[in-house]
Amino acid sequence: MRAQTDMSREAVTYRLKQMEGLWLLGKALRKVKVVSKNGERKDRGLEIRAAIRAVLFKQWNPIALTDERMVDEYDAYIAPIYRILVTSRDQKQIIETLMRIERDEIGTALSDSNKLRSVATRLLELNVTIN
Repeated sequence: MRAQTDMSREAVTYRLKQMEGLWLLGKALRKVKVVSKNGERKDRGLEIRAAIRAVLFKQWNPIALTDERMVDEYDAYIAPIYRILVTSRDQKQIIETLMRIERDEIGTALSDSNKLRSVATRLLELNVTIN
């Protein structure tokens, strides 16, 4: 049975702020260009987004997708995770965010806490610095 989505004013406002955050993150990350030591231009923002996307798809994957063409299924959750990775870097906050997403937005049964701890650890291992 699918969990009912909270449509209270606070919940809707929260989701809208998340969507705005994702839009602003995407906009900012598209502008970031890094020049490597050999002079080759790289889009660091896209690299960071791809790294977070890979962890969400390969390790978290709460709806058990197997088709690699659906790798962007969890892109809406990159911004809140990125925000944690560049601010508090708090494993507990990442786990709570993933649990909230599973419960409130995806409507699935919550993942095992050991799995979420493993996902959070992997996310914290990512280099999310722009420079």
